[in-house]
Amino acid sequence: MTWQLKRFEALTADELYNILKERVDVFVVEQACPYPEVDGHDKVAYHLYQEQNGEIIAYLRILPAGSPHPHLSIGRVLVKKNYRGQGMATELLQRALDFIQHELKETMVFIQAQEYLQEFYTSFGFQPISETYLEDHIPHLDMILSME
Repeated sequence: MTWQLKRFEALTADELYNILKERVDVFVVEQACPYPEVDGHDKVAYHLYQEQNGEIIAYLRILPAGSPHPHLSIGRVLVKKNYRGQGMATELLQRALDFIQHELKETMVFIQAQEYLQEFYTSFGFQPISETYLEDHIPHLDMILSME
């Protein structure tokens, strides 16, 4: 299993299909949350993922500042259900932060975290910058990481 990091235009049709399928499976179906998953931001994102047997098992996207948040942001963080609890989310996020800091030379990272994951993100240095709020009926909070 190898990690892939690609811009939108470098994704094959199959890779894009598999990414979107897994995002819908997790964020729309599993979380019973109908919302517009394909939101127009993928075209400017970096897509970090791991595939196994043609399935996306871990994924996140990195969006540049201004799309849609003032700071660079990480979103759509997921690990396929049968791969959770094996440290994959930690490796996924660490790879993303290393890329952001060393390749993109960014020093601030924004994330809209589901509230139950606050401790996980805090372990990387993210700090809450908002109260808890409902987004698509799921408690979230905004968090920021300064890597200066």
